[in-house]
Amino acid sequence: MKRIFVDIERCLSCRSCEIACGVKHSESKTLFKAIKEDPLPLPRIRVTSQQEKAFPIQCRHCPEPYCLYACIAGAIRRDKETGLILTDENKCVHCYSCVMVCPYGVIRVGGKGEVAVKCDFCQDEEIPPCVEACPTGALFFGEREEFLKIVEERRNALSHSG
Repeated sequence: MKRIFVDIERCLSCRSCEIACGVKHSESKTLFKAIKEDPLPLPRIRVTSQQEKAFPIQCRHCPEPYCLYACIAGAIRRDKETGLILTDENKCVHCYSCVMVCPYGVIRVGGKGEVAVKCDFCQDEEIPPCVEACPTGALFFGEREEFLKIVEERRNALSHSG
């Protein structure tokens, strides 16, 4: 199953992924118009720092999704085909139980109506805009095995170049 993976060794904390995600989820779909929208579009990915290392975080679409179990309105569901944990913003009743139980802190409140939102991998795109926008290739969209192979190749190339 395709997922978004992060090679934290390559993240520069440039926030290009956040900008691309915000634009994708804006009404205008353009950067210059999106920054003037009210409310501002809310990115579903967020760059955070820990122990002097920056890295983007987004929904992990957990095998045991606490958010799904906590949602009293049925606004969160698992897609049977993709396995993704998806939200229906029209069903959100603003209880924010999902926000409180998410162990990764990736469900955010915002947008019109102050609903709970999270990453859905931009299913209408072949490659999520956050991944395409990453200038260093820190973000990867694909199968886990593909990602591990790429990271291994990168590390081997670094060890042989020094």
